[in-house]
Amino acid sequence: MATISKIKMLAKGYAEDIIKIRRHIHANPELSYKEYNTAKYVAEQLKSYGLSPQEKVAETGLTALIKGKNPDKKVIALRADMDALPIVEANDVPYKSKNEGVMHACGHDVHTACLLGAAKVLNEVKDEFEGSIKLIFQPGEEKNPGGASLMIKDGVLDNPKPNQIFGQHVMPLIPVGKIGFREGMYMASADEIYLKVKGKGGHGAIPEMAIDPVLIGSHIIVAMQQIISRNSSPQTPSVLSFGKFIANGATNIIPEEVEIAGTFRAMNEKWRNKALGLIKNMAENIAISMGAICEVNISKGYPYLENNPETTRQARSAAEAYVGQENVVDLGLWMGAEDFAYYTHEVDACFYRLGTRNESKGITSYVHTPTFDIDEEALELGAGLMAWIAIDGLSH
Repeated sequence: MATISKIKMLAKGYAEDIIKIRRHIHANPELSYKEYNTAKYVAEQLKSYGLSPQEKVAETGLTALIKGKNPDKKVIALRADMDALPIVEANDVPYKSKNEGVMHACGHDVHTACLLGAAKVLNEVKDEFEGSIKLIFQPGEEKNPGGASLMIKDGVLDNPKPNQIFGQHVMPLIPVGKIGFREGMYMASADEIYLKVKGKGGHGAIPEMAIDPVLIGSHIIVAMQQIISRNSSPQTPSVLSFGKFIANGATNIIPEEVEIAGTFRAMNEKWRNKALGLIKNMAENIAISMGAICEVNISKGYPYLENNPETTRQARSAAEAYVGQENVVDLGLWMGAEDFAYYTHEVDACFYRLGTRNESKGITSYVHTPTFDIDEEALELGAGLMAWIAIDGLSH
């Protein structure tokens, strides 16, 4: 089996190339399910390594297989996502987004670059491990229904079916050089809630002649906070938040309708389904009781993400060997969502975090912000560690 020292040496040797790849992807971001140029670029890189990628999986996704000795013995999958976000980048860097209003603000450029780096390393040492490694580059992590679900429907977990799958994600709260793990339940499910309250518009000075959807919508939002506090155990994490309320009236105009949008997060499928029913019933009935109607549209998103304990312990042990036990940290429960969760319900899986923060360089912004960036020293570590976790996984 290839040694840690050899993997580190190769990752170091390819570090400059990995940085160039990340910067190219960062400068040319594409939104969810529109990653055509990104997918083409990834395919070109894989072909330059001597691999034969399968393209157009779920339209803009692709996979490749690295076969070692005795390739059917065990299969490990490694996954990266490729889509960007509709954010205007505020960073003044040479690799700033060239596509106005689109930015890699969640680190998917990093994930893709690291997996490409890992692929190059793994292909160099394929004669030194037994089994196969499946590379998964997927679209649409940021948008329902989630590119992972589409990749699975398109057979990405078949022919061959992986025994385990690993995903790596940037974490700007963790210093560069450190890696985070959590066994068991880690991230929440995510559902999108869309409400349209329809009343009767009128003059703001004569409210008795109107049915005020602004007031009714406000009552609905306030009342819905009871759904969690009075129907769910405090020991069961869940969140209901509304971030959009559009009422196109004026100081003296009560509008005909308002549009409200929010998110519901949970870590229990039974409670999730019950809560979604309560949300619908409460919104509709409050509106009716006040003389209006409320149209409820719930877009069910990703399930909860659960890291297989044995697989996670295995990956953590590999990481401790690679970076030192002092550089591996524990992660807490996270109410954010991630479509890697779909894989965790199909295959033994581990989703871990790559530290990217460097306060001395001013790299502290969180994901999904216009100033998000990473300490690029994380790229060499991210690529090498992915390769090592895969090789180590094949040996178990």
